[in-house]
Amino acid sequence: VIDSLKRIFFTTLLRVDRIDYLKHKIMSDFYKKILDNNKEWVENALAKDPNFFAELAKGQTPPLLWIGCSDSRVPANEIIGAKPGEVFVHRNIANMVVHSDMNMLSVLDYAVNVLKVKHVIVCGHYGCGGVKAAMGNQSIGIIDNWIRHIKDVYRLHNQYLDSIEDETERFNAFVEINVKEQVFDLSKTSIVQSAWKNGQELSLHGWVYGLNSGFVTDLNVNFNSNVELDEVYQLKL
Repeated sequence: VIDSLKRIFFTTLLRVDRIDYLKHKIMSDFYKKILDNNKEWVENALAKDPNFFAELAKGQTPPLLWIGCSDSRVPANEIIGAKPGEVFVHRNIANMVVHSDMNMLSVLDYAVNVLKVKHVIVCGHYGCGGVKAAMGNQSIGIIDNWIRHIKDVYRLHNQYLDSIEDETERFNAFVEINVKEQVFDLSKTSIVQSAWKNGQELSLHGWVYGLNSGFVTDLNVNFNSNVELDEVYQLKL
């Protein structure tokens, strides 16, 4: 019996070691691949322009700040055909503009006051997992606290959204409404309003990206001053 138990024990150990080896190999192969991809990318970039990285190292003057979702399927530069150095990027779950988010505010402040970007685009996307989660009641973890901000948007528009019977249409409508609300919240920040007061050229826009088409939809929510905001949000700076 003891010998049998020993055989089972060592056989199990060998299987575990084999599984660990395979996992490690898969991870090692992936890790090596992305390092190799980087080398290939550098070679291709230099083949097209020998001064590519030398010029890039001189500094950045992007005309655009992109506030988008963290979703890996929504790459800011590629969507609009921009080169490195042409888009300053901030991403978070569901492309939110939360007035107490120091990360977002720091990026916004640097983009507006140092880089002097002329456009800020809030870009959401259909099929957004964060927006979908905000439509339900399932607890996911610490991210529940972030999703609550998205739920607040639903609460503001619940009559309209609840009137949409088709779930997919309601989901898509919520994605669009969320983007619009984030553009409004962006226009309420002291950073943006100070720029406008100082005569700085700065326009805000709201887009939605289609994962299944590749096209962006301009939601026609555009601001270049605070005159369209409720008076309570118009800061006297």
